[in-house]
Amino acid sequence: MGTTIYLTGEAKAPSNNPITSQWGLFFIGLIVDTETHVITAADCTATLTLTVEFVRELLVGRSLLDDDSLVESITDRYHGSSQRALATAVRNAAAKYRDLSADVTA
Repeated sequence: MGTTIYLTGEAKAPSNNPITSQWGLFFIGLIVDTETHVITAADCTATLTLTVEFVRELLVGRSLLDDDSLVESITDRYHGSSQRALATAVRNAAAKYRDLSADVTA
């Protein structure tokens, strides 16, 4: 078994956001190294490539277990209309990851 897993986080985007009309929800996809808990790759349902690149810059190389710090970075640096949705999606993914980690160690 490899040391990485893929998981998603989702959240409702603002109703006036193109993400909502295109996908309905805001999603992030993350590949996480289960030994270090570090996010090794990230993608999201953004309409602009630049947004996806910026989200990757915010998340890749950082621990998913440190979601408070991740959300703080999002709040400080990401000022797009889906800021709250991105933060919620990261928290959602972190919660799923914690649940998965607990199942593996139980």
